Amino acid sequence: MKRSSDKWQVTGDKMAAMRESRSCHVSRVTCHAFTLIEVMVVMTLLSLIVLVLMAVFNSTQAAFRAGVTQAGVLESGRATMDLMASDLKQMSPSMDSSNGAVNFTAVVPSGYVPLVQPLVASGPSQSRTNVQETIFILSRQNQTWTGVGYVIANSPQGDLDSLYRFTMTTNVQVAGDPAATLFNIFRTTPSANMSHLMDGVVSLTVRAYDINGGLMASNTVFSGGQATANRNVYYPPSTLGQTGFYMFSNTLPASVEIELGALEDRILQRAGSLPNNLPAPPPNDQQTMYLQGQAGAVHIFRQRVSIPNVDPSAYQ
Repeated sequence: MKRSSDKWQVTGDKMAAMRESRSCHVSRVTCHAFTLIEVMVVMTLLSLIVLVLMAVFNSTQAAFRAGVTQAGVLESGRATMDLMASDLKQMSPSMDSSNGAVNFTAVVPSGYVPLVQPLVASGPSQSRTNVQETIFILSRQNQTWTGVGYVIANSPQGDLDSLYRFTMTTNVQVAGDPAATLFNIFRTTPSANMSHLMDGVVSLTVRAYDINGGLMASNTVFSGGQATANRNVYYPPSTLGQTGFYMFSNTLPASVEIELGALEDRILQRAGSLPNNLPAPPPNDQQTMYLQGQAGAVHIFRQRVSIPNVDPSAYQ
């Protein structure tokens, strides 16, 4: 009986030890568990990290889209400037004694309202006045007269107008004055012979220079101590500080400077989404008011072109 009692006592001791061990294990697990506050803190930190990563991703995507947009504007602008330079280099005098044919002209259209943009990081008095000129170039190759014109089309979209290129040819043997006919068609009904070049052109200007490098702004120009008489040129009244001109007979400029201003595509799309049919005309419509603050989004292209067919006798 003693041995049996001892056996039961040992068994009881083992069970007590197991209960004690299980109790300690559960207590140990309970002591190392996460509290609700700790879980909430971790979730908050993870949310902040995700938000920061999303912001970095969005800024990277925006920079990428802006780079693609600027690359597109630069490509279109350079292609347009190269095309204009090629047309200018082929300019030829009409030698029309009656001054009926126009060799070269650049004038601001009647009734044009300019887009004025305050310059970035400049005082309130510092602003850029965008001017849009209509350009016509006459050239001859063998027995063919070619008239090329550049015009920013008039449309209800105001400053969002596109640049178009007019081109038309005729034979020099056509009765009448075929060279003059080309300019008359360009001036009156150019739409049937125009092709689209680029959108968002807010400015297009041309400056003509004589054989002495002087700006052709009047019939007599003093440059380098020399007086140059620009014959067979008509200068209309200056508009918005830009000198327009009509050149006839054998008068051509010795060089021409072209300047073109084009909006970035994202700014153009944003402006296109704004209404422009308010009772107040430009520059008080919403499109123009928005574009007035986008001087930094206008890319300026400028190029100087020499005219090979200039006739020095026109300046004597």
